[in-house]
Amino acid sequence: MGHQRYNVLPGFGLTMGYSIVYLSLVVLIPLAGLLIRVSAMSWADFVRVAFSDRALAAYRLTFGASFLAATINAVLGTLLAWVLTRYRFPGRKFLDALVDFPFALPTAVAGLTLANLFSQTGWLGQFLVPLGIRLAYTTGGIVMALTFVSLPFVVRTLQPVLEEFEVELEEAAATLGAGRWCTFRRVVFPALLPALMTGFALAFARAVGEYGSVLFISTNKPYVSEITPQVIMGWLDQFEYANAMAVAVVMLSASFAILITINLLERWASRFQR
Repeated sequence: MGHQRYNVLPGFGLTMGYSIVYLSLVVLIPLAGLLIRVSAMSWADFVRVAFSDRALAAYRLTFGASFLAATINAVLGTLLAWVLTRYRFPGRKFLDALVDFPFALPTAVAGLTLANLFSQTGWLGQFLVPLGIRLAYTTGGIVMALTFVSLPFVVRTLQPVLEEFEVELEEAAATLGAGRWCTFRRVVFPALLPALMTGFALAFARAVGEYGSVLFISTNKPYVSEITPQVIMGWLDQFEYANAMAVAVVMLSASFAILITINLLERWASRFQR
């Protein structure tokens, strides 16, 4: 007789039932309500609202700034995760704890702090503005805020992979004559690529939905510096719920498409580990 595997949690049926109920309450039912509310609009009204010039400008800024912020975090987050994992130095634990700071800090406070720091009279802005570097109340400030709130997703995704990575593989590559750059490109990077793609996707998704920090560091001008969540909030303030949901459906559809694409890229990247 084979040994029956013991599970700490209850059987599959019970745990699966709880999972489906929880997922339905948190995700599926709200999304279904959103789609049902939008389906009451005519196609002409939906296109008029969701693809207006104001909405299109907001889409371009939101996805463009989010992609740039996720790309910055993919590079700098990788370096930070590498330093925290591979080196031991005074203050390392404190630096590691600071990575989670964007999780604990309210996003509105983060945006207000960044705006005060980089404004013309701020601690850093008073030195940068005379050099022509303006971050507060510019598109660069929006990218900076999105980079700040999405940084932990890349670092925390890469750290476990780096901790479990066998240093002996790097040593073997070095004994075979490979340089540092060749070792990183041929040995380390392929192992990090799937986790890096996951961290990039999480950072991008987090940046796309950000609202609080951008509110204080952006001028919030329509067609110029208005992100899509601000467009949605504007419609809600005017009690135009159908219009707000129409824009939200476009964001939802675009986010799903991008996440599916990134998941396909992750599967492609995982082949490098084989």
